[in-house]
Amino acid sequence: MDLIPAPDRVERSEGFLELGDDFGIEAGPGTEGTARWLRATLGAATGLALPPRQGDERDVLHLSVRPGLGEEAYRLVVAPHGVHLQGGSPAGVFRGAQTLRQLLGPDAFRRAPLPGRTWRLPLTEIQDAPRFRWRGLMLDVARHFMPKDGVLRYLDLMAAHKLNVFHFHLTDDQGWRVEIKRYPRLTEVGSWRARTKFGHRASPLWEEKPHGGYYTQDDIREIVAYAAERHIAVVPEIDVPGHSQAAIAAYPELGNTDVIDTTSLSVWDNWGISPNVLAPTDNTLRFYEGVLEEVLELFPGEFVHIGGDECLKDQWRQSATAQSRIKELGVGDEDGLQAWFVRHFDQWLSARGRRLIGWDEILEGGLAEGAAVSSWRGYEGGVTAARAGHDVVMCPEQHVYLDYRQADGPDEPVPIAYVRTLEDVYRFEPVPVELTADEAAHVLGTQANLWTEVMEDSARVDYQAFPRLAAFAEVAWSGLPAPAERDFAGFERRMAAHYRRLDALGVGYRPSTGPLPWQRRPGVPGRPIEGTPPNK
Repeated sequence: MDLIPAPDRVERSEGFLELGDDFGIEAGPGTEGTARWLRATLGAATGLALPPRQGDERDVLHLSVRPGLGEEAYRLVVAPHGVHLQGGSPAGVFRGAQTLRQLLGPDAFRRAPLPGRTWRLPLTEIQDAPRFRWRGLMLDVARHFMPKDGVLRYLDLMAAHKLNVFHFHLTDDQGWRVEIKRYPRLTEVGSWRARTKFGHRASPLWEEKPHGGYYTQDDIREIVAYAAERHIAVVPEIDVPGHSQAAIAAYPELGNTDVIDTTSLSVWDNWGISPNVLAPTDNTLRFYEGVLEEVLELFPGEFVHIGGDECLKDQWRQSATAQSRIKELGVGDEDGLQAWFVRHFDQWLSARGRRLIGWDEILEGGLAEGAAVSSWRGYEGGVTAARAGHDVVMCPEQHVYLDYRQADGPDEPVPIAYVRTLEDVYRFEPVPVELTADEAAHVLGTQANLWTEVMEDSARVDYQAFPRLAAFAEVAWSGLPAPAERDFAGFERRMAAHYRRLDALGVGYRPSTGPLPWQRRPGVPGRPIEGTPPNK
């Protein structure tokens, strides 16, 4: 039945259930949100009203919560006279609704009914549950801003693929994207840059026009609510102490003023790693506590991501203030200073009932107690963290960085790093083989990352994300065999139907035959790396 991600168990019977104008929905307690979603989404695509029904076994979709199934598990039974969808929680019911939509065919993914269509479901029983509790997508809106409607669209695409964590990369050297009322210059100054490098940072090309944008606090509340309706948790990222030039441009006192003239800094217009990092002062701590107080009000979820990656420490080495702080704290060196910085916010967040997560550089100088780790520089950081009893999200760059190029052909737009094909992503295994069962229990799940330096608009994001995000979703959800034993040919056959779903959704994916003419970027330099990436 060409379902993606593949369910645990499917039993198909002969025949179909036809959906007529009188087909309705009976929504049990806890399923009202899924019923609303079905009426809005499938109702629009099919033209069916899907009215509320009570107690009638015929031509009804019965929605119910059955806790014994497991948190996001579901059981879907399509019988000759009706449909039963049970979930272990409201989230499980919603995941099952995504499968129901796929069973109706690609036109169920449109926004209005096509003339002459009839709607039917194959008689079947499906039992399904996810492998991982964290099935994430990181979207970088700092390098290239994505307007709110685009973010909401990606939440819908995530929901359609049963992904459930949206890692929202809101701040970086190149832009600050969230309104903080206490510090208005973060968006007045920090949300836009005068020009933008076009292509890799070695490119001679520039787009000579301002680029920017930010989300108001009401925009954020809308995004978070929209995600919650789809049972997606939003994890905000506020980057410290590196990747902070946009914040320093807005508030120069945050930088290392005894090393450089921070008042001369602007929001960075280039790619790479800026040397301009936060000063390790009490003033900086108080400032970011103020930022995070507003962030916590906007984002009610368990985790807050504080970055912690790629903090160049040259300015700290030259700064009398930083060196004095190292001695005062007795942390030994600059790595210890960063560990102190991270530990401060770990404790600050813990005191407010939240959990800190950061990139695997937070391991340097000592792992912050209670912190979880996003392991991006391969598996090693995740292995180290799990063995130390810390939770891990596996997102190794050589496997799930979707900015990496998809082929080595000359038409591949702005080619970055190693080739990572659809099959490469499909054969990714999130749990390192060297972990024991107890250690592996600390692997919360996995996440694909979309860094947008070379993705200047939503069309480019689509091209880099799809179809590989569909393969990643199956890795994150389904109980697949070992990588070498996975049936990629079978996945490709199922993708033939899934491409039609993506077409109906208007997703500008990369065709298997290569980029379409308008998807190419001739003359825009990238940074391809030849060979096979290290698997460590």
